[in-house]
Order: sequence, then C-alpha cells, then structure tokens
Amino acid sequence: MKKLLLIFAVAAFQLGFSQQKGNVRIVESKKIEFTSELSKDKIDLYNQSFSKFVAALKASDRQAISNLLSDKVKDVVTENVIQQLSGGISFERKTEVYKSGYQKLLDNETYPGIQYKYVDDSSNPPRDIITVIFENDGKILGVKPEYSK
Repeated sequence: MKKLLLIFAVAAFQLGFSQQKGNVRIVESKKIEFTSELSKDKIDLYNQSFSKFVAALKASDRQAISNLLSDKVKDVVTENVIQQLSGGISFERKTEVYKSGYQKLLDNETYPGIQYKYVDDSSNPPRDIITVIFENDGKILGVKPEYSK
C-alpha cells in the first residue's frame, strides 16, 4: 500500500509540474529589401501603371483597377481589399520614387518593385512608404502601404 501511495504521489507531482508547449507564434514583419536597381525606362513604365492605378482607386473604378492588376491576383482582390487599400493611400499627397529594384516573392520568382514615398515626407527613412510589386509588363501584383506610428 505504501508503494502504491508513493507511486501515485510521484506521478501526481510530475503531472502537477509538467508544462505543455503553447501554440504561440511570432510573426515578424520583414522590411522589403530590393536587389539591384531598375532602369529609368522600367521605372517610367511602372510609374505610369501605378499612377493609373491610384487614379482608378480614387475614382472607385473597379473595371480600370481590374485591367491594371495581374491575372495572378485578380481573383484575390475583392471589394473589401480595394476599400482597405483606398483607405491606406492618401490621394491628396503626391508620391515620388524612393527605391526601386527586384524582389523575390514566395513563388521563388523575382519581380520588379518600387517603393514610393510622399513628397512632403522629409524624414529619413520616410515614415510612410507604399511598396508596389509589378510583373515585367507593368501589371500590378501587389500594393502595400506602410505607415509608421
């Protein structure tokens, strides 16, 4: 009986102080780093595409937005995504190219991208950046406004 009680006490002690692994995930927001610089001609092409995209967002022209988006992302872009994006870009402020280059994405493909800053943002690095990833033909794969608090 004493042995049974001792075994029970040891088992209860171990169960009482055992720890269970938690399911906590830390998601780190990576800054987008570009490799190499885009040529002036490419920047002009992509800049025109982005300007048309911003004008279409401002006018809430769903057809024009769809025409400027890559076929790879058209099915993902919903009305809700467009509204969130419209709220993340300031239409009153003028943008200019901050950085450009190539970005490797999750599909292991490398795509051209441009980071825009607002002209009136004089801080270095800029507080507010809009990162746009393009396909080689100028279609937009992704737009990500980033704001510092």
